[in-house]
Amino acid sequence: ALNRTQKTLPMAPGHAEQRTHDYVRHGTTTLFAALEVATGKVTGLCKDRHRHQEFLGFLKHVARAYPTQELHLVMDNYATHKKAEVRDWLAANPRITVHFTPTSGSWLNLVEVWFGIIERQAIRRGTFTSVRDLTGKIRTFINGWNRRKHPFMWTKTPDQILDRIDRKRKHVSTTSH
Repeated sequence: ALNRTQKTLPMAPGHAEQRTHDYVRHGTTTLFAALEVATGKVTGLCKDRHRHQEFLGFLKHVARAYPTQELHLVMDNYATHKKAEVRDWLAANPRITVHFTPTSGSWLNLVEVWFGIIERQAIRRGTFTSVRDLTGKIRTFINGWNRRKHPFMWTKTPDQILDRIDRKRKHVSTTSH
């Protein structure tokens, strides 16, 4: 929750918007979100911290939001996602299957695209006087998003994606450090 120390000066003809470089930090929040790819609906929760306890609370929230459906959750390899308590809960809830993206493969998870959208449209240029203000604006964005949601679809074919991965691997393996 960052608040600039001075007001932002708006754009004017021949004059770009100006913001101060300094700010007051009012705290942070962690946004956990799940994207229903077929519809674009987002289920999100803001928590004070990013530990396995908060993540487990989010998983339970998602499970309650979809009480009868089989769920496939795509996640990165963050340590919180693999804690024993989380693994035990997932084992006790077999209708929920987890798929982990490979290291440096977060771009394979479409919720990361959505995180980019909320960051660009609601957070980056915002000013927030408190964590409560920030979480309220995040909630407002999610609610508005869900009213106008649309399916998330890949714009590339699997072959195009795999070709790009191969090109990146070849580039990385031939680059000297």
